[in-house]
Amino acid sequence: MDDLLADFLTETDESLAELDVALVKLERSPGDEATLALIFRMVHTIKGTCGFLGLPRLERVAHAAESVLGRVRDRKLTVTAEIVTQVLEALDRIKAILAGLRADGAEPAGDDAGLIDALDAIAERRARRAPPADAPPAEPAAVEPAATAEAAAGSQTIRVGVDVLEDLMTLVSELVLTRNQLLQLARTEGNPAFTVPLQRLSHITSDLQEGVVKTRMQPIGNAWNKLPRLVRDLARDLGKRIELAMLGAETELDRQVLELIKDPLTHMVRNCADHGLETTEARRAAGKPEAGRITLNAYHQGGHILIEIADDGAGLPTAKIRAKAISLGFATEGELAAMTEAQIQRFILRPGFSTAAAVTAVSGRGVGMDVVKSNIERIGGTIELKSVAGQGTTVTVKIPLTLAIVSALIVEAGGERFAIPQISVVELVRARTAASGNAGESSVIERINDTPVLRLRDRLLPLVSLTGLLRLEDAAEAQPGDAAYIVVTQVGATTLGIIVDRVFDTEEIVVKPVAPILRHITMFSGNTILGDGSVIMILDPNGIARATGVGVGGGDPRAARREAPLAGPVLREADSRSAMLLFRAGGGAPLAVPLALVARLEDIPRARIETSAGRPVTQYRGQLMPLVPLSGALDADRARFAVLVFSDDTEGGPGRSMGLVVDEIVDVVEDRLHMQLGGARPGLLGTAIINGAATDVIDIGHYLTLAFGDWFQAAGPVAVAADVLVVDDSGFFRQMLAPAIEAAGYRVTAVASAAEALARRDAGEMFAAIVSDVAMPGIDGIEMVRRIRAGGPWVALPVIALTGQAEPADIARGRAAGFTDYVAKSERDALLASLRQCLGQGARHLGLAA
Repeated sequence: MDDLLADFLTETDESLAELDVALVKLERSPGDEATLALIFRMVHTIKGTCGFLGLPRLERVAHAAESVLGRVRDRKLTVTAEIVTQVLEALDRIKAILAGLRADGAEPAGDDAGLIDALDAIAERRARRAPPADAPPAEPAAVEPAATAEAAAGSQTIRVGVDVLEDLMTLVSELVLTRNQLLQLARTEGNPAFTVPLQRLSHITSDLQEGVVKTRMQPIGNAWNKLPRLVRDLARDLGKRIELAMLGAETELDRQVLELIKDPLTHMVRNCADHGLETTEARRAAGKPEAGRITLNAYHQGGHILIEIADDGAGLPTAKIRAKAISLGFATEGELAAMTEAQIQRFILRPGFSTAAAVTAVSGRGVGMDVVKSNIERIGGTIELKSVAGQGTTVTVKIPLTLAIVSALIVEAGGERFAIPQISVVELVRARTAASGNAGESSVIERINDTPVLRLRDRLLPLVSLTGLLRLEDAAEAQPGDAAYIVVTQVGATTLGIIVDRVFDTEEIVVKPVAPILRHITMFSGNTILGDGSVIMILDPNGIARATGVGVGGGDPRAARREAPLAGPVLREADSRSAMLLFRAGGGAPLAVPLALVARLEDIPRARIETSAGRPVTQYRGQLMPLVPLSGALDADRARFAVLVFSDDTEGGPGRSMGLVVDEIVDVVEDRLHMQLGGARPGLLGTAIINGAATDVIDIGHYLTLAFGDWFQAAGPVAVAADVLVVDDSGFFRQMLAPAIEAAGYRVTAVASAAEALARRDAGEMFAAIVSDVAMPGIDGIEMVRRIRAGGPWVALPVIALTGQAEPADIARGRAAGFTDYVAKSERDALLASLRQCLGQGARHLGLAA
């Protein structure tokens, strides 16, 4: 292929991309003469060049399209959808011919008679109305200055092959490496004679690097050129009215990144048109404008490009996504109940996931968004979803400006150095591992349910040890009081702290691809060469988050539970330390609640609070969650409310949640929970010394029954004590009952199954009484009490049945098996009275055979 033909192909491709956009614009604004003149000029240029190069097939198709456009320009025809569609078909045919010409160097064979006849038939039609007598001339004398301006602009530009720019970028990358090596030598050798020249070399290298990067930058609008045509065709195929708005098209990013995001952007726009926007009839019924709107917006933010793809449609169908996730085996109903609505919506990013009812030409094959997510993450980007039912969906893509040379933070873990891209680093924190008695202090690494966390300002930050994660041989267990460095990274909408041994400096690094043998390790995004010649790996925070299951949507849904760092068992024996959440409500001193009872901490705006049956509620995980203000009423002047969420999500449980509205979260501390004074009023368990101050501990059971009067009738509690053993498979009720029983003066030990209780008996442990659920998996309460009464050290112990089934027949069956008493779970006063009676009068009231 000669150079002339190659230049023709390149220029024609650019013209065709502009023509797609211009024709769609002309259809919306038929009176836009500037756009019409641009279209006609481009088609005329293509036709003329084809004749010069001896390309008769291309020339005939272009000539037929030019004839139609000429009649429109001369006001013999009025712009209609039919005319635009026919001209677009001609452009598609030209693209197909160009593809064959590029592949073989000659025009491919083909018959264009039908297309040309259709164009000629349109060109021969009469105008629908005569042009006004004072109409301006068809070709005003002002086209010539435009041509002159184009020629002047052309003299300021030069066309350069992409491969030339790639080679130049490679050379600059090597220069950056050499610069880094020289700077390293200067630091180690300490020769002042090299200081000034090296600083000058460093500045020149940085300027050269910046200049080369600029040559690779292109407006993101270049990736959007085909979208107006795509949306127009989709609207016709789907029978919808769709408007496309593109903002920030001038935002520039690296050409390599631009090429990699073209297909993901196209797919997301197709999803908006097909899945997101309702039909015209549905929008009219919902009181929306008949024309749906898709908005693209691109802008810079902190070394990234953010691209928002939004629609004003119906929003993601959370119920359908939930049902599909269950049918595909991605999650169970119990696991879905523990997820937020946003986490459930991210299932659409999983491979093979689609809610389309049937396979169409547009969608329904179960492929697409998972590929979009993979492509975005492959270039170091992230993808986030935000959907509101009835209002629409916004997909936010965050990608780096360039992939070739990036600024990175150099760290060390287990004796090895690694690079973390600076764009992923939020901040650095120096902390200590928790020593005895130091829990609750700031900048101390604590553990909740064996998961390391750091209390960073107003939240708990999940942590992962890089040494432990990579299983480095030099890993040594941290001792209490040891210093540690935490790199706080942004992973999607969440943050993750990476524990490292040392932090060095930031350095501009050249990104090299990961070797094939290591590509299965997703924690690495590449490797680089440092100034001292060392080859180190570049860490991918997204891959680290996936490996640890922290806050990454589209991955294993079972890992979503780990996003709630405040969850986890803290029930211990009475002389051990428990994590307590301190908060304020209604003014005054802080109040406390066992941290393990709290499922989540939420910050809810007033706009999300509704009223049901005269009580405040909010939509939470697909259900209405009652809100109980601890101070008695919601503050009318407050815009946002801190809410402690309590949930019972155990299998077979009610799956309900209650939100306790407080004024503010104060702290999380670890201390011994020993009740010293009983509760003076409803809602208080009593008072304990927490963090060195007398603190009232609230009675969660009181507030649960205010939200749901039957809360305790559906699921079972388990609590065990030093003197009172509580047996229940529900961790929630174990955590709730232990403080209540302790407040009455007992020491409590809790187990989660009858088998564990019987194992304690066989190990020789003794208790004053046993409180047990009746319905439990495996060995139930009936079978457990039968085994106890069969003989052994516990044969005479009082065993109180605690259950939601308290009918006469159930009570008779329980007493026949050997239960001393039968108490409903909602009647905690009756439970305490039963304990007092059983322990006060001993075995004389057991009603047992000798």
